[in-house]
Amino acid sequence: MTAPAEGLTPIAPGAALPHRKVLRTWITPFTNKSTARAIALVVADSAIWCALIAATLLLASIWLKLLAGCVAGFWIGRLFILGHDACHQSFTPHRTLNKVLGRIAFMPSLTPYAVWEIGHNVVHHGQTNLKGFDTIWAPYNLAEYQALSPWRQRVERIYRSGWGVGLYYMIEMWWNKMYFPNPTHMPTRRRSFVHDSALVSAFAIVWIAVLTAAAIATHQSIAVSLLAGVVVPFLFWNSMIGFVVYLHHTHPSVTWYDNKSEWTRSQPFVSTTVHYRMGWTFDRLLHWIMEHTAHHVDMGIPLYNLQNAQLQLETLLPEKIIIEDFSWRGFFATARKCKLYDCTDKCWLDFEGAKTARSAPVNGLVVTQAAATEG
Repeated sequence: MTAPAEGLTPIAPGAALPHRKVLRTWITPFTNKSTARAIALVVADSAIWCALIAATLLLASIWLKLLAGCVAGFWIGRLFILGHDACHQSFTPHRTLNKVLGRIAFMPSLTPYAVWEIGHNVVHHGQTNLKGFDTIWAPYNLAEYQALSPWRQRVERIYRSGWGVGLYYMIEMWWNKMYFPNPTHMPTRRRSFVHDSALVSAFAIVWIAVLTAAAIATHQSIAVSLLAGVVVPFLFWNSMIGFVVYLHHTHPSVTWYDNKSEWTRSQPFVSTTVHYRMGWTFDRLLHWIMEHTAHHVDMGIPLYNLQNAQLQLETLLPEKIIIEDFSWRGFFATARKCKLYDCTDKCWLDFEGAKTARSAPVNGLVVTQAAATEG
């Protein structure tokens, strides 16, 4: 941890959390955007993704083809993170350019830009961890879970097993809420939703057609080419995004609310996000998306400045940000504890209703790092 910026003093552990407007002033220096850097990132990651897809055709071994497909899926995630920034208008200083770059970066993940913009920017960021509004990994309470059909209960158990994060994202988020969403899952209706869903559909058709034509021209199996070059990358990408989003907002110390007044008083822009430290190499490969507290405090910070903004917040807010070094053991421990949630008692439950972790803010403040590591 470094010294805070000149003139700023860290908040005492027992002091009240400053208003979000104050927190934003602390990280305003990191909101500067670079058009050249943004375009270079999109061009570089797009070129690498195309090369990886080509590798699924050019490599001789089926296992190497599948490996290239997995890495291509990871690169879809990198491109998506760039599109995510562009959709927040934090990528470049130019609004129209952000929309263009965002749509380009979203293509391989088949994410309709306009639908993501509403569901993520407005709903998720506007009401993070407020039940009935934020739908991303929103946990059921015991009564809600028990009211589900046996089949739907089984699906929920798979989603929250730790192994089903990709299935959750692909079905509950992408298929139900983004790809040609119906009024049940996306009550807001806009013509741009259909246009952007059609745009990514056209991209998918071209993607499949090019690989099919290339397989025929090189006398390869069409089925293997589509498996390695389309199916595996798309499945890997869904697992990647499901995993990342789960880590961002599911943790034994993260609180969910069902009362908007209580949610507002809780300063949810800090208390409902987790900073998982994954090591410099992996954080860099993920374009710093794990520096998530800073992103929720100010969506205007470009990804290439998130690391410094997060460091600033953690220096000025000691013991008020949930920080954890990532480990697979810790991930599956969270998955075992975080099945259902009781918004009244502020605690996580298992599927039988037994309490597994208490997430209530300490002394009315946000959850501390120490509390996050208990149990």
